[in-house]
Amino acid sequence: MESFFKLKELGTNVRTEIMAGLTTFMTMAYILAVNPGILGTAGLDPYGVFLATALAAGIFTIAMGLFVNFPVALAPGMGLNAFFATTVIASKATDNPISPSMGLAAVFISGVIFLILTLTQIRQILIVAIPDALKHAITVGIGLFITIIGLKNSGLLTVALDAQVTEVAKGQFTDLLGFETVFHMGNLEEPSVYMTILGLAIISVLMVLKVRGAILYGILLVTLLGLIPGIDLVSLKALEGQDWVPQMDKLNFWDFDFADLLTTGLLTAVATFTFVELFDTFGTLVGTANRAGFFKDKEKGKKIVGKAMFVDAVAVSGGAMLGTSTVTAYVESSAGIAEGGRSGLTAVSTGVFFLLALFLAPVALLVPSAATSAALIIVGVLMLQSVKEIDFSDYVVGIPAFLTIALMPFTYNIANGISFGIVSYVLLAFVANLAGDKKHRIHWLMWVLFFIVIARYAFVGSQG
Repeated sequence: MESFFKLKELGTNVRTEIMAGLTTFMTMAYILAVNPGILGTAGLDPYGVFLATALAAGIFTIAMGLFVNFPVALAPGMGLNAFFATTVIASKATDNPISPSMGLAAVFISGVIFLILTLTQIRQILIVAIPDALKHAITVGIGLFITIIGLKNSGLLTVALDAQVTEVAKGQFTDLLGFETVFHMGNLEEPSVYMTILGLAIISVLMVLKVRGAILYGILLVTLLGLIPGIDLVSLKALEGQDWVPQMDKLNFWDFDFADLLTTGLLTAVATFTFVELFDTFGTLVGTANRAGFFKDKEKGKKIVGKAMFVDAVAVSGGAMLGTSTVTAYVESSAGIAEGGRSGLTAVSTGVFFLLALFLAPVALLVPSAATSAALIIVGVLMLQSVKEIDFSDYVVGIPAFLTIALMPFTYNIANGISFGIVSYVLLAFVANLAGDKKHRIHWLMWVLFFIVIARYAFVGSQG
C-alpha cells in the first residue's frame, strides 16, 4: 500500500490518509441527504437518488484515488443539481415538458463532451493558459465560497438568490448583469448556529495546539454534543425502523430519453451543464492541488490535474447512468487535505465510506450540519493563505485576481468568479502589450475562453 500510493514520497502515512478520507467524507456526507431532496422535486425517486449519490461518490472517488493518486473526492454537485431540478420543474407547464429522463440524458451528453475535451488535451491546456496569479485567486475564492457554504448550512448566515429574494435586506449585492445575492445574519439563539460557533472554537483551539485530526475531532465532538437534550441536533430515534439493506431495484439505472433532445430546449441545458462544470471542476482541481502542494512542481501538477479531469469526465456520464445529476470534484476535499491527506489513499478511504453509507444510511445522516459547517469555515481560513502569492501591485493580474476572489462568494458561483477573472485579464494584458509591457503573455486559449465567456453571458445569462 505504501509503495502503490507513494506515501513516503508524499510525506504521509496510512493512518493520516484514512483519517483525512474520513474527514472529507464527513464534510461531504450532507449530499446524501440534500441531493435526494432536490432531485426528488424534479420527479426522481428520492431513495433511488440516495442510492445513485452514494454509489457515484463511492465508485468515482475510489477511481480518482486508484488511477490518479489524488486526494480529491467526487459526488453530485450542489448548484448543478439545483439547476437540473429547476430546469425540469420550470418546463412542466410548457408545450414541450422536460422529463427527468431527458434531464439525465442532457447530463450524460455533457459528460461525453467533457471526455472529448479531455482526450484532446483542451481541458489540460487550461493549466498552462491561465496565469499563476489567477490560479492562486481561484484557490482563495473557493476558500471564501466554501466558508459561505459553511455559514449558510449552519444558519449563521442566510443567503437568498434571485427569485428567492422577497425584500431588500442588509448586505445586498447586486450588479448590472443581474446577479442578486442577499446575505444577512441568522438567529444566534438557534442550536445549529451556536453549535457551529462552538465547533469553530473547538477546531480552532485544537489547531492552535497542533492536534492532528483537529477538524475530524471537532466534527465528532459537535455531533456528540448534539445529542444533549435541549440542543437536539441529533436524535438516535432516527435510527428506529430504518431499512439497513440497500434496495438496488430502486436504482434509476440508464433511464435516458434522447428522443426529444432537439425540440425541448435541452441543448441549452447541455451547454449550461458543460460551461459551468468546465470552470467549476477546473477551479476545484487547481485549488485543491495547490493546497496539497502538487503545483510546487508545475509539470507534476499539470499531469495530476490532467488525469483527474479524465476521471471527472467519466464520472459525469457515469453518474447520469446511475440516476443522478452532474458528478464533480468537491471543494470539501480541502478538509481532508487540511488534515494531511496527500495521496489517492485519502480518496479511496472517502469512497469506501460512501459505499458503506449504502448500508449505514441512517448513521451517515446523523451528522448535523453544525458539525460540518464549522469544518468548512476553517477550511476557508486554510485556503486563504494562497493570497500571499498574488502580486496585487501588478494591476494586470491584481485586478483580475481580485474580481475572481470577490465574485465567487458574492455571486455564490465559482464559474462567475473565474469568468470575470479571465475576461479582465485578457483585456488588461492586451492593453499592457499595446503599451509596450510584454511581460504578460496571453495564451491563445485565453482568447478562446474570453469569447466563450462573453457569448455565455450575452446569450445564456448570468444564472445559466
